[in-house]
Amino acid sequence: MTAAEPTSTPTAPPVAAAGPVFRTAGAADVPALVALVESAYRGESSRAGWTTEAHLLEGQRTDEAAVAELLGRPDSVVLLVEGDDGGPVACCHVERRGTAAYFGMFSVSPAAQGGGLGRRVLARAEEWARVEWGATAMEMTVIEQRPDLIAWYERRGFARTGEFEPFPYGDERFGVPLRTDLRFAKLAKQLAGPPAQRVH
Repeated sequence: MTAAEPTSTPTAPPVAAAGPVFRTAGAADVPALVALVESAYRGESSRAGWTTEAHLLEGQRTDEAAVAELLGRPDSVVLLVEGDDGGPVACCHVERRGTAAYFGMFSVSPAAQGGGLGRRVLARAEEWARVEWGATAMEMTVIEQRPDLIAWYERRGFARTGEFEPFPYGDERFGVPLRTDLRFAKLAKQLAGPPAQRVH
């Protein structure tokens, strides 16, 4: 008898890393969403990430009443990404406005920034708007004094429209401004491609 030929163990193909887990937010998520948004934009904790507005505004970025109101609107959804503890590590608000969709309340935990999660949240928001509502464009407003953030959106296909909206000075629900020239620049992006399948 001849010795058996050695056999090689087949190598399994590499397994792609699991993507973020998205779901739509509900009323029970409101307190955690507020904490996430505040951590990304306000106070010392926000300075650990690049989305901070602490150099422009003090006070709150949002509150529970405002987030609950977004959840209660028709044609309005808050998408969130769950962390290992079940709480949100990223979120955004998407609202249908005619043939376009509005994108706002975009927040990524400072500890989760820099790894591409923000790009995936934006892509999911665009997919939702296109597939669920047949939107042909995505619109948003960004504080004009955030050129780094505007440039980030421009690299992802958004463009300035040349339109501006005033900052709500005197309404501390939106924060306490540290300068007198704040205003919002409007950005827009065309959403290409026919709807494929529903997101949920």
